[in-house]
Parts: sequence; C-alpha cells; structure tokens
Amino acid sequence: MTPFIPCDCWPSRRAFLKAATAFAVAFPGLTASTPTALADESKESDTIVGPRKGYSPQIGTLVSQMAFMRWQVYDSTKGMTPKDLDFLLDDKANRIGALLLHLAAVEKFYQVNTFQGLSPDKIPDSLKEKWGMPMELGEPARKGITGNNLDYYVNILKETREETLAELRKRDDAWLAAVDPKWGWGPTNNYCKWFHVTEHEANHNGQIKLLKARLPGAKPASE
Repeated sequence: MTPFIPCDCWPSRRAFLKAATAFAVAFPGLTASTPTALADESKESDTIVGPRKGYSPQIGTLVSQMAFMRWQVYDSTKGMTPKDLDFLLDDKANRIGALLLHLAAVEKFYQVNTFQGLSPDKIPDSLKEKWGMPMELGEPARKGITGNNLDYYVNILKETREETLAELRKRDDAWLAAVDPKWGWGPTNNYCKWFHVTEHEANHNGQIKLLKARLPGAKPASE
C-alpha cells in the first residue's frame, strides 16, 4: 500500500424533510433568512461550514469540514463496547477499533508531509514503527489492534487532531494553496491533501456504519 494514498445521511432524509416541511409551513416568511441568523450565532458549531476564529479564511473553512466529519465518526461509534470495537465481520474485514486508529495514522502521516515537508520516502522509521500497522491495516492489524475501549481510540484521535489544528493555526491561505508537483497522483496542493484526509475519513465512516449494522444483536437500519 502506498503510504500517502490509503486505499446515509444523519439525521435521516425522512426526518430532515419532515422537519423542513413543518418549519416552512409554520414560518413561511423566515425560511430564507433563518440559516444566516443561525450561522451568525453558531460560528464555532461543527454543523456550520465556513471560516473559524484563529485561522486564515480558507484554512478555517477546511477545519470546519474536518470537524463536521469527525463529529460523524464520533456519532457512529458512540456507546460502543470493546467487544463491538473488536467485532470481525469476516477474515478480510477490518475491526472498527482498527479503523479508528487508521484514521489517526493517516492524519499523522499527512502532518509529517505537509507540516515538515517530508516526502513518503523520507518518513522517519520511528513513525513507521508506531503507526505502520494501523496505516496499512490487513492481517497484522486484525491480530494486533484489539482489546481497547472506545476512550482509547477517541483520545488518540483527539490528540492527533489537536496537533493538526495547532499547526494549521500557524499557516495561511498561501500555504494551503501551495502545490506539490511530485505528489503520487499528480500535482496537488495542501488543501487537496487535507481534503483527502477528510474524504478518506468519510469513506471509513461508511465502513464503520456497515460493520455497526452487522454487530450481533444490532437493530435493523431505519432506511
């Protein structure tokens, strides 16, 4: 696996449309202006995408997207037991706990690349030793990443994200737009790299939801 290119809506559409229709009927004159008013009052909310205090405008917008996606992951895994996190659907699947650690590992590697300027072939051995297994997943991870509770994974995700945010606060939109001409899939700027971290997380959140639905005793999906 190449190190830097790792391989349903909530709430439900029915609930969202039902609430939106009821609101429009009850307050027809407010439907256009209300979103702006809510945005002004909730700038730091994880459900508001846009600039954030402490960051340049484009970086703040990226941070808000990353926060929304992370909120989705936390919601998907809320209340899971160690047994749930260690559930293995089949001999080719990944455990939910391993997927959570994989998200942190990917973020770590992108930190080294974008903040320290290290190309994939220059990654320190110490980083590979610590994060190589969750980065690569596969059989080693199926055997080696087990027995942890949810707090273990959440704390690692939060610690890793705080490191990312601290570094992003030091940078500006010019840095975000800077292009790496030698990236594996072609010329890529820092914005694209960190957007990839976010969409990669969305991809694995979908896997987590599938595995969650297959847990022994899981309730049928509402849709």
